[in-house]
Amino acid sequence: MTPPETVHQLIQAHHLLDRGQTVVVGVSGGADSLCLLHLLRDLAADGEITIIAAHLHHGIRGPEADSDAAHVEALCEQWGVPHLNGHADVPALAQERGLSTEEAARQARYAFLAETARAQGADSVAVAHNADDQVETILMHLLRGSGLDGLCGMRPDAWIEEPTRPPGQPRIRLIRPLLSTPRGEIEAYNQAHGIQARFDRSNLDTSYHRNRLRQELIPYLEGYNPNLRRTLLRMGAALSADRDLLDALLDQTWPQVTIQATSDVVRLDLMALRAQPLGIQRAILRRAVETLSHSLRNLGFVHIDDALAVMREGHVGTRATLPAGLMLTLGYDDLTLARQDYELPPIGPSLDAPIMVAWPGVTLLSDGHWQLSLEAISAADLPPDWQRNTDPLLAFLDADRLREPLILRTRRRGDTFWPLGLGHEKALRSFMIDQKIPSPQRHRLPLLTSRDAIAWVVGWRIDQRFAVTASTERIVVARCRPVDRSTMKEQP
Repeated sequence: MTPPETVHQLIQAHHLLDRGQTVVVGVSGGADSLCLLHLLRDLAADGEITIIAAHLHHGIRGPEADSDAAHVEALCEQWGVPHLNGHADVPALAQERGLSTEEAARQARYAFLAETARAQGADSVAVAHNADDQVETILMHLLRGSGLDGLCGMRPDAWIEEPTRPPGQPRIRLIRPLLSTPRGEIEAYNQAHGIQARFDRSNLDTSYHRNRLRQELIPYLEGYNPNLRRTLLRMGAALSADRDLLDALLDQTWPQVTIQATSDVVRLDLMALRAQPLGIQRAILRRAVETLSHSLRNLGFVHIDDALAVMREGHVGTRATLPAGLMLTLGYDDLTLARQDYELPPIGPSLDAPIMVAWPGVTLLSDGHWQLSLEAISAADLPPDWQRNTDPLLAFLDADRLREPLILRTRRRGDTFWPLGLGHEKALRSFMIDQKIPSPQRHRLPLLTSRDAIAWVVGWRIDQRFAVTASTERIVVARCRPVDRSTMKEQP
């Protein structure tokens, strides 16, 4: 097929354009972007869409870049296409953000295109990535050890990634009408229509990773498989269908595991998340990251793997750092993802002041959000699997060793206790450090005390001296639970 046919087919298949739509077209002056602009100009001439060309001077190549801008401006005037020029100091941006020149240029380019689209009342930006670019992208991801998303390559449509997008500003859609068109067909189209493109000499610089792939690795691999490009494109298309299936499953599962999802924080139901297959767990975490950062760039396998390890094996308060300044925090019954400067509410039960405990009965903690219930049972009524208890907010204590007054309080200087299973006395401060209890949580963590001796560090460990033994006849079942505001009773 010719480029017009290929582009029309892709537009129809992925609903890239709607009649009456305004589209900003990113135009560098190279062969690909001029071909795209010429093709979309024909649609605009038919009245189907309105196009605006946008060119960014990156502040890198001096007079050559000046000539590129002048060439784009002259062609737009010749073709009757409205055009806008922008300028960025990419070297300064790279230094300021600690980025490579390639990444700084990419961020500057997309920020400019998105800002231009908003200013012109457009909701979409068209860029000229082609089939050869797709091959390079898939191969680059393969070499880096990507998952399914990376091996699919670029999508025909996506959202523009804007690390510095102002709060409240709408996201801009990114479309790639040339994504199925090989570079050779683009060059033939330009030649047939007399389109003179600018040549960027930086494309010859093999210090850039993508250039090295294009000029060295792909020709080398084609010695093993002459149809390498077609093979990789076919693989990407096949995996895209699998990704679509996973996305559909994710759409069904997301509401079941999500407690809260805003632009500031995502909270996931820990039990529901743990019940999902590994592939869905990974997909949920990726969507949570994307919800907050609007990008999956720089999110690697190791980040997701670390987050899953926290979910499976971490203690309450354990954290994992993720890209884009995000932090994952494990709670008692949730997994919270937020920016590192986001102030999370206290994790689990907390105390503002000491309080006398009702025994038996229910005691509302001084924070007003949690309550402690104490229930007396006989040894014969113990659940068969009580020794395998995995609920950190449920404890079994020897009733005959507890002495009133029972008081909930927070830690004091010099506190010690005998952690169950340790076999000797330990300073409470050292225990909290060893258990990696977050520092802000330590001074508000409830301690169930019997005549001021610590019987239970709530949510963490009981004291060996108050543990149920073979000779225990009466047991206190202690449960700490969130308050059900509708009934002010303990949640099951």
